[in-house]
Amino acid sequence: MPSGQAIDLQEVLIEELGGETWLRFRFVAPQIAKGPDAIAYDLAAPDMEHLCAAVALPYMTEHALAGQVIVVSLADRFVEFGAADPDATQYFEAFRAQDGTCIWEGL
Repeated sequence: MPSGQAIDLQEVLIEELGGETWLRFRFVAPQIAKGPDAIAYDLAAPDMEHLCAAVALPYMTEHALAGQVIVVSLADRFVEFGAADPDATQYFEAFRAQDGTCIWEGL
């Protein structure tokens, strides 16, 4: 990872939203947890772009998946999708795959 943190893939979810296929790549990144040594969003954002290019795009190719939106999320702990956990730190970014690269969506 560009930030140097250790990140593990939690799960990949596929859902239809508004006529588009969204692929959600959910990762656990314990070092974003609150505290003096936390990796802040500005340092974690390049990690999410890297995960899109290095994990999501190859995964899509390997599993013959097509999606209009790729969401990469980091959480400091396992959080079930859709569940509220006010103590968890979570970061999200959305991308579109275009010509083999990840284009930031800025949703």
